[in-house]
Amino acid sequence: MSFPLLTATALTPAIGAVATAAVPAARRTVAKWLALLFSLATVGFAAAVLLRFDTGSGADRYQLTESRSWIEDFGVRYELGVDGIGVAMIALTAVLIPFLIGAGWHDADPPSLPASGQEGPREGEAPATRRWRPTQGFFALILMVEAMVILSFAATDIFLFYIFFEAMLIPMYFLIGGFGDRAGEQDTEEGQARQRSYAAVKFLLYNLVGGLVMLAAVIGVYVATADQLPEGTFSLQAILEARSAGELDFGTATERWLFLGFFVAFAIKAPLWPLHTWLPNAMGESTAPVAVLITAVVDKVGTFAMLRFCLGLFPEASDWATPVVIVLALVSIIYGALLALGQRDIKRLIAYASISHFGFIVLGIFAMTSQGQGGATLYMVNHGVATAALMLVAGFLIARRGSRLISDYGGVQKTAPVLAGTFLIGGLATLSLPGLGPFVSEFLVLVGTFSRYKAAGIVACAGIVLAALYVLILYQRTMTGPLKPGLEKLPDLRVRELTVVAPLIALLIFLGVYPQPLTDIVNPAVEHTLSDVDQSDPEPELPAVEAAP
Repeated sequence: MSFPLLTATALTPAIGAVATAAVPAARRTVAKWLALLFSLATVGFAAAVLLRFDTGSGADRYQLTESRSWIEDFGVRYELGVDGIGVAMIALTAVLIPFLIGAGWHDADPPSLPASGQEGPREGEAPATRRWRPTQGFFALILMVEAMVILSFAATDIFLFYIFFEAMLIPMYFLIGGFGDRAGEQDTEEGQARQRSYAAVKFLLYNLVGGLVMLAAVIGVYVATADQLPEGTFSLQAILEARSAGELDFGTATERWLFLGFFVAFAIKAPLWPLHTWLPNAMGESTAPVAVLITAVVDKVGTFAMLRFCLGLFPEASDWATPVVIVLALVSIIYGALLALGQRDIKRLIAYASISHFGFIVLGIFAMTSQGQGGATLYMVNHGVATAALMLVAGFLIARRGSRLISDYGGVQKTAPVLAGTFLIGGLATLSLPGLGPFVSEFLVLVGTFSRYKAAGIVACAGIVLAALYVLILYQRTMTGPLKPGLEKLPDLRVRELTVVAPLIALLIFLGVYPQPLTDIVNPAVEHTLSDVDQSDPEPELPAVEAAP
């Protein structure tokens, strides 16, 4: 098509970020509405991508493609294109950002102004002593992350993908370190600042190390293609075509090393055990919208890239690594759930629950079945929506009380029944209750895993039981029972907060009852991915039946 729709989709939030940052400091409200306007415009472009994408059987694998020469001497091109998985992830990103902006409407306000759900500065703390950064910067950084994530989902040039895969770390670093949660465990602003800085630096170092390993593998891909093709290339489509035509073969040892270079970077981003330890710190010290941005949007780039690059570029190595990856995924499922059970911090509990859920996603990807990979893709979408609903309501609750500790709450449903109800629905979605979106995803992942790896499927089922425990115990301790002192006048959800949460809950119900529109988009891409790794679904095991005489 002549109009660069994918570029426009990514460029809209980037322009919005620049425009929002340029608003004078005295015009905070203008900056907020401007950021919201650009995020809604991005939703419009993402809807156009969804409508223009062809799910028919004869449709091309990558659609809405754009290709322009960029760094010609090194074979780098500006190449974009989306398959069904990319379309689903772009839609998820575009839909969530307006809700995050609405939820964080007051999160970057100066301390002298009331924060979300608060009457003013915390007791005993003078407003003038609290440091703050310009409100415009908070919303500009969110929009910049959105632009880079969309380009990561659309890039079909490996080097172009790497650039945005790494570049998104910069605005995320400032969002974690500069606009952290004001309800930290430390009593002083200096102590909270140290915690935020530690979380931001840990996030950056982990992901930078993974990126450097990946950079070596990206260069290795170019060198390997230059040896066998007329010229080296970073184009994913060119590499796939050359391999299918028998013109390119990395060789067993080379392919396995290159696979590891990519996989380590994606496993850190995912995050997969044992490379996960940055996530609880980052989510715990971030505001609720930034915590959602991390786990529901940014981290999905890691699991998405496993499907597009690890399985697409290195099929033999993916098959070779599958047993180890499945073990790591199972450890993530059980380990994350057990640690969630032991948490006393609401945000860290949700963070460890996300580690467990990412284990399910990786398990589905490497089960190498259509049900598993289809379920994993649906899980990426549904987990993003469910985590957004749960974390944002938790953020509203924490802002009212000024504490993240579970022990500081109790009986909230007596004074804030709507808040408690939405918190319950978000929690039930997290434990994959039938009728809500994540149930369909988790069911497909388990079906796909059982059909090939029965023992792994049995172990993964323990994660379902543990999820029910940590979600229901969290709800029981915070929302039921006697009303804790100090919560007598806790306000219920306001109109702005309910406007943020209600559509997410409606989307969870819709995807739980009628997931077919999403599966129709995703399934053709899953079939292509299975074809890349030369896998097909196992034959069903049916009991032998004797023919009638």
